[in-house]
Amino acid sequence: MSYYKDVIKDISGNMQELHKNIPDVMGAFMSVMQSSTADGALDKKTKELIAVAIAVANRCDGCIGFHTKTLVELGVTEQELSEALGIAIGMGGGPSVMYAANTLKAFKEFS
Repeated sequence: MSYYKDVIKDISGNMQELHKNIPDVMGAFMSVMQSSTADGALDKKTKELIAVAIAVANRCDGCIGFHTKTLVELGVTEQELSEALGIAIGMGGGPSVMYAANTLKAFKEFS
């Protein structure tokens, strides 16, 4: 397997354990994520591009994995992703460059 596939596999298992311990909290979190990324004035793909840019700026490997996988499933192009990563770099500076480069790696793993 590849790095980001392993990351989301591991985190998914850990999240299931967390859900067993705090089902109300995790259920509420999942509900927030589903409703916040649903189509509205902004479509789901645009919202996921925003999410991945935030993930890069916040340096969250798990978030990068989950949101990049979703973006691939939604048919994002490498150019669309790269432009969102440009925003993350602008907002997050040098450390975001490192995570933006890794996000392109995740895109290639899931494509």
